[in-house]
Amino acid sequence: MNPVNPSPTRILLADDHALVRHGLRLILDAEPDLAVVAEVADGAEAVEAASEAEVDLAILDIAMPRMTGIQAAREISRRAPGIRILMLSMYDNEQYFFESLKAGASGYVLKSVADRDLLEACRAAMRGEPFLYPGAVTALIREYLQRDRQGGRLPESILTPREEEIVKLIAEGNSSKEIAETLFISVKTVDRHRANILQKLGMRDRLELTRYAIRAGLVEP
Repeated sequence: MNPVNPSPTRILLADDHALVRHGLRLILDAEPDLAVVAEVADGAEAVEAASEAEVDLAILDIAMPRMTGIQAAREISRRAPGIRILMLSMYDNEQYFFESLKAGASGYVLKSVADRDLLEACRAAMRGEPFLYPGAVTALIREYLQRDRQGGRLPESILTPREEEIVKLIAEGNSSKEIAETLFISVKTVDRHRANILQKLGMRDRLELTRYAIRAGLVEP
């Protein structure tokens, strides 16, 4: 749960379609911990607003005139590295996804499911956690495997610290409800993490996750 009366996350919203901005703003401003403090219509305005306004999180559409969201993310990351960045896209496109990560974004949200994913992506970004839709997770794993075949060094774990926490709690026999209460998150968020973990690890059920947790040293056999 959030602390008592926390300051809301101050959000810069950049999209060249006014109707889209309006719809996203309705979703964001309905949440007590999120507040849109600036709205702009292109990447250049986003960079300017990020420099002038007090912003914690920038949500940037990839396809904008004058300067794309990816170009804007690159410039915002350079000028104001403390601002977290999420990319919005109509397209499930690996190239856009990887370019977004290289530009400094911590998450990639598809517009088609923004009503479902955007709030969680904002909160994950502010916790310093990546937010990746399932297709992006698959692309990342493919990239890791290709790098491994070519002799590159793989990271120690493809799970985030929060995902490791959840694997440990699952392996210890906790239900989704118990995990949610322990970590102060919703059952829906636990279930989403569980689905992402199973997909990342190529596993199907609790038994396989428990075996993984033992091998990874998260729980004792």
